[in-house]
Amino acid sequence: MSAHRSTRAPTEPPLVRALLIVIALVFLAFFLIVPVVAVFVQALADGPAAYFAAITDPATRSAIRLTLIAAGISVPLNTLFGLAASWAITKFEFRGKTLLLTLIDLPFTVSPIISGLVFVVLFGAQGLLGPWLLAHGIRVIFAVPGIVIATTFVTFPFVARELIPLMQSQGNEEEEAALVLGASGWQTFFRVTLPKIKWGLLYGVVLCASRAMGEFGAVSVVSGHIRGHTNTVPLHVEILYDEYDFVGAFAVASLLALLGLVTLGVKRLVEARESR
Repeated sequence: MSAHRSTRAPTEPPLVRALLIVIALVFLAFFLIVPVVAVFVQALADGPAAYFAAITDPATRSAIRLTLIAAGISVPLNTLFGLAASWAITKFEFRGKTLLLTLIDLPFTVSPIISGLVFVVLFGAQGLLGPWLLAHGIRVIFAVPGIVIATTFVTFPFVARELIPLMQSQGNEEEEAALVLGASGWQTFFRVTLPKIKWGLLYGVVLCASRAMGEFGAVSVVSGHIRGHTNTVPLHVEILYDEYDFVGAFAVASLLALLGLVTLGVKRLVEARESR
């Protein structure tokens, strides 16, 4: 009887549970709900006309377009990298496997500002490769290629880090059975592995896309802040705020807030499908 009681989950008194719930709700309200509501309140402070004028401004449209370009290039690249890296790490043993895992985590350990400075040192006009690139008419820093490279670097762990533990937990038995039955490597991947990881893959892609469109630090260093040319949406928000255009800044920021809410919704749907 005592052994049975020792295995029961501990229960807290109702007062303690209520106190913990209240603390959690207050924390969420103060650090999540209130800031999001404040963004939309400030964005609509001068009315809907001023709001739509701010988000349809040519500089804003240029920032949105550049953000979508950077995300549209970096997310597919990181998806391919994540699939290849997770497949290699979980299905094969090879020399350098630990090093590859360490490199995947590198953007999580290095400040985005530092990574941006590294790209300036490499591709800037006075950098290691900058003079050769400029001599051949290739501009990386303070141009779209630099923004794409910086965005790709800071976001490439997301897909791989989502897939690696998932594929490790699933094991290799089904893939080995497919190979024994005569399936090729590509057939095994597309007909056995990919259906098992599709929801985890989508989850990683959603996180990667959200991070790509909201990246500030690395992109700020390599962009040059050229309005209408090299400003992404987060950089455009900063410029509008520095110019005391608070309505415009919060209006553009509301687009990122909406993106975050949509990302949370998609993330929740993917988690629900994956759990089923």
